[in-house]
Amino acid sequence: MYRSLFPRDIFAEMDRLQREMQQAMDLSPSIRGFGRGGFPALNVGGTEQAVQIYAFAPGVDPQSLEIDLDRGVLTIAGQRAASVDDERKGADGKQATVHINERFSGEFRRVLSLPEDADPEAIDATYRDGVVRITVQRRASSRPRRIAIQ
Repeated sequence: MYRSLFPRDIFAEMDRLQREMQQAMDLSPSIRGFGRGGFPALNVGGTEQAVQIYAFAPGVDPQSLEIDLDRGVLTIAGQRAASVDDERKGADGKQATVHINERFSGEFRRVLSLPEDADPEAIDATYRDGVVRITVQRRASSRPRRIAIQ
């Protein structure tokens, strides 16, 4: 009787449901950016002189990226093309069935707020080997400085 009331693998179904709920919570955008699982993955850090953001976007054409800074909010947007359909053809030339497709494709947008001392006039972005490096200089007035004793 137990088996007739529930699906064959209830634990797999519960695991799937938990993953879907977690993804729904993680991908909700906020002013601080996406939660884990957003694309592209970001590393954000800094020094006394600058704030550095690394966006890991392999397979994205650098010309399709848009990086905007408006009132202390940095936006990284773009599009990643879908994988090539020819790779999905079987040996007989027919379309192969895809069972797992974990590669993100489509439009994306990541938003994060910068510290108040970030200088919007001194920003630089470079793209190399699938990594976008954005450097935002800090204002000189907010940098620590050593004062000489007279």
